[in-house]
Amino acid sequence: MARWSRSQVEAAATDAGSLAAAWRLARPGPWSGCGANDTLLWGHCQGSGATPYQVSIDLTTPAWRCSCPSRRSPCKHALALLLLWSDGALEPGGALETGDAPAEAAEWSARRAARAAQPVSAPPDPAAQAARLEKRLALMDAGIEELALWLTDLVRTGLGAARSRPTGWWDQIGARMVDAQLPGLGQRLRDLGSEVSARPDWTEHLLAAVGRLWAVVRAWRRREQLDADQLGDLRAVVGWSFSREEVRQREILLDDWLVLGAHRSDDGRLQQQRTWLHGRRTGETVQLLDFAAGTSALPLPQVSGTSLTAGLARYPGHPPRRALFVDEPRPAEVAAPWPAAVTTTEAVERRDALLVDQPWLRVVPAHLRSVRLALAPAPLLVDADGRGLPLAEDADVWALAALTGGHPADVVVELQGARVRPLTVTRADPAAGLAPGAVVVA
Repeated sequence: MARWSRSQVEAAATDAGSLAAAWRLARPGPWSGCGANDTLLWGHCQGSGATPYQVSIDLTTPAWRCSCPSRRSPCKHALALLLLWSDGALEPGGALETGDAPAEAAEWSARRAARAAQPVSAPPDPAAQAARLEKRLALMDAGIEELALWLTDLVRTGLGAARSRPTGWWDQIGARMVDAQLPGLGQRLRDLGSEVSARPDWTEHLLAAVGRLWAVVRAWRRREQLDADQLGDLRAVVGWSFSREEVRQREILLDDWLVLGAHRSDDGRLQQQRTWLHGRRTGETVQLLDFAAGTSALPLPQVSGTSLTAGLARYPGHPPRRALFVDEPRPAEVAAPWPAAVTTTEAVERRDALLVDQPWLRVVPAHLRSVRLALAPAPLLVDADGRGLPLAEDADVWALAALTGGHPADVVVELQGARVRPLTVTRADPAAGLAPGAVVVA
């Protein structure tokens, strides 16, 4: 197995804190019993307790396992071992050995291989599939009617009372939607409860959210009249996903894809990675969505600014569509250019035009031209016309400040509601002595 580069290891980190902690452990001192073979990397890291943590890394998938209590995957110990390995700090004759893996690493690897080698199950029975679908639709229909009643009661009692409701009130309706096989609506309702409590503009936000939820109710009731893309958008918002096999059977779009940027989030139950790609020939922008639950690991993110040649299959729906790779991407022979940068006004207008076909659209990418970071009265991206867009609460303000020095730069962002989340600085102001080129912000 080829040794990873330092950038590959850093890209595997789920957050900056884990990576910073890993760098503090990336020295031979705490480590013992380290080794590697063609597929596995392992080692023991001495922590504050008497027993060292056992770390095992499958280099092929990749995947990681550590006996520490951290919920991060990979944890700081796995990242530190990868950093030491990538830098050649653990070499034969030193702390790194080759040969047979220890029992805990070998058993873990064997269990993973056994799961991967399980035979493919027999084709499903069409009659049983139809019965399951009918049962699910009945549950979903009942859930939608329950949501309609809940929204009616909410409006009748007055939206102003919503902020005084306890967290359990929002969680209860969210759980009812999950029970009704509508997990997307369940998550949105739980998030809405938090947003109503925290946002200063909660009244406007709640009114818009209730309107969108009522539109879901109306659209679901007439779903049989929707076309394929309209139904795809509706299925995405309620959480009725398509299988990857279904998507791969759709039209394949072959192009050279520029990686615009990526964003990772973790709500404690589920990790999500969203990657935006822009086609050189088609001019289409798509998103790749990856999920990982529990201690499972997200795939390594694609590096912003790189160009990949690959075939993509797109999910049903309106732009920007979700897509997945149908084959392994490879470096493109011709670099894909960045899409033309636009003003903040143009970006918002383009987002609004997309909302005509996709009223539940929550996140849209944009390439903003010559915007600078302003920190007062609140963090904003301000364009040359003086129009400012507030930054998302999870935006890395100080990383953007360090990369741009407060000078104008072209930045790939995500528009989420009235806020923006910077992803990649694509061109900095050369007069300010800043390096041009793609620099990852988030």
